[in-house]
Amino acid sequence: MTLELKSKTPPGPLPEKWDRHRFDMKLVNPANKRKYTVIVVGSGLAGGAAAATLSELGYNVRCYCYQDSPRRAHSIAAQGGINAAKNYQNDGDSIQRLFYDTIKGGDFRSREGNVYRLAQISVNIIDQCVAQGVPFAREYGGLLANRSFGGAQVSRTFYARGQTGQQLLLGAYQALEKEIAKGGVKMFPRAEMLDLIVVRDEVTGTIEPHLADAVVLATGGYGNVFYLSTNAKGCNATAIWRAHKRGAAFANPCFTQIHPTCIPVAGEYQSKLTLMSESLRNDGRVWVPKRKEDCAKPPNEIPEQDRDYYLERKYPSFGNLAPRDIASRAAKEVCDEGRGVGPGGRGVYLDFADAIRRVGEHAIRERYGNLFEMYERITDENPYKIPMRIYPAVHYTMGGIWVDYNLMSTIPGLHVAGEANFSDHGANRLGASALMQGLADGYFVLPNTLGDYFASNKLEPVSADAPEVARAVADVAERTRRLLAVKGTRTVASFHRALGKIMWEHCGMARSAEGLKTALELIPKLRAEFWRDVMVPGDGADLNQTLEHAGRVADFLELGELMCRDALHRNESCGGHFRVEYQTPDGEARRDDEHFAYVAAWEFAGEGQPPILNKEPLVFENIKLSQRSYK
Repeated sequence: MTLELKSKTPPGPLPEKWDRHRFDMKLVNPANKRKYTVIVVGSGLAGGAAAATLSELGYNVRCYCYQDSPRRAHSIAAQGGINAAKNYQNDGDSIQRLFYDTIKGGDFRSREGNVYRLAQISVNIIDQCVAQGVPFAREYGGLLANRSFGGAQVSRTFYARGQTGQQLLLGAYQALEKEIAKGGVKMFPRAEMLDLIVVRDEVTGTIEPHLADAVVLATGGYGNVFYLSTNAKGCNATAIWRAHKRGAAFANPCFTQIHPTCIPVAGEYQSKLTLMSESLRNDGRVWVPKRKEDCAKPPNEIPEQDRDYYLERKYPSFGNLAPRDIASRAAKEVCDEGRGVGPGGRGVYLDFADAIRRVGEHAIRERYGNLFEMYERITDENPYKIPMRIYPAVHYTMGGIWVDYNLMSTIPGLHVAGEANFSDHGANRLGASALMQGLADGYFVLPNTLGDYFASNKLEPVSADAPEVARAVADVAERTRRLLAVKGTRTVASFHRALGKIMWEHCGMARSAEGLKTALELIPKLRAEFWRDVMVPGDGADLNQTLEHAGRVADFLELGELMCRDALHRNESCGGHFRVEYQTPDGEARRDDEHFAYVAAWEFAGEGQPPILNKEPLVFENIKLSQRSYK
């Protein structure tokens, strides 16, 4: 082991750690904040919130996004809601319960200190967003409404119909635009970070260095390594992968979340998948026919006694609100038995007939109208009359750049927020917790911890003419030149699709040592063929989206191999990492706490060299490790 992984979790009782830590951290006085410049890469909830808040504090902020506007960040696609331990329903919720549900939901593979802080901050996030004008749903009397989500038995999810991510992003965007107008934030749209200090202007092709006193990466997850996922097509791992190759440890890359509620794949050349919000499982019942011979029948012709409501049968305590990893594997299991529905037998029903009979179609339209409309536009089926067809798909990545309690990576000054880091969700993220983490990091954590970094370190200025800077710019320019010089015969998309098939087949919902070893043979061969035969038309001196895609796929081809290595070394099943060799007699994940209760933080060892595994032990002082059960 060559890296020293110090979590820097503060001492003391769990409920007091964050408050004590904030008091103990050093401060930067208002006049001195103007002397510091912070680069924020990404303008979604984590990046937009961080950029706006840091600017409000007085720092000079430069914010970069590859989209043409910060409003196009993928946070806009989150639908179902945001968790917070407000206990408005008086149903037994608390900060402690949200903490416990998150640790348990992550299958005991996350840090206690980080998760408790997240639960604490959750109550402040809602107040912040209401003050910004986010139109959360309200009860008849005007109080904020809540609904249930997977992995919890209380109602703690705040929502704005099926547009929660969009509305939260608009709140952060307004705060960001206010600071842009004041001059505190300088926005760089259509700018892609291709190295820690090097940015390419996507319109002009200009490659140049951008220097600051600290960098925040808030670039989202790497689910598009699977090609087909619920992520926007532009979502990529380039920023965090290039940071990894500069010395930032990459933690738990195999922890990938499969979402159980997506519209099934429709054809060989489909380019992405569409998420149907987990909130639908509040009122929708999941089922398949009991008999294989009934799968081809229209669902409304299958009588009640011939339907298998398998989540309710297997997990009576949580039913259709079982956590995502468990619900996804259960869907795969019944489809593997030959009881799946729809084309190819890769689908299960999500049926609202009972809910419509109970509360009426009008009430269901009020709760989920835009989601039902989206489903009908895509499938040409009316979900008010015919059950939706859903199937699991790649959605979120719990792994990411390793960070300490202050959200700093193993590179001093490089901080990582939101889905781009590994910190809060363990091996499985609870639904409605992604928005919570992104806003907690951006609005509340980084504004405190960055100040402590500045006040605790004497930062020497770096000139844009420094040899190291010139070398980094030259490396990016050379990589761009190499991509353009191949002039092969295969499209970038064909390589991306081929990688996605390997990853889904061998590192997807179910993994085995044999399959992972196969993937580790296939991916290097595919990568070699990519650099030998990829076709990137045009040049690098103007807008060239194929060139952008090629650079991202080149990174995915390296990251995919690390994910398979990580999955192969972890000889246990936990959360979204399900090794078929390690399961209980009834098919549930079987952890090995004696040997794998740690964060696997991989260190880049150089081109062509195997990565180095570093371990951060996970210590559980407040929660007893136990077999995860939702029955």
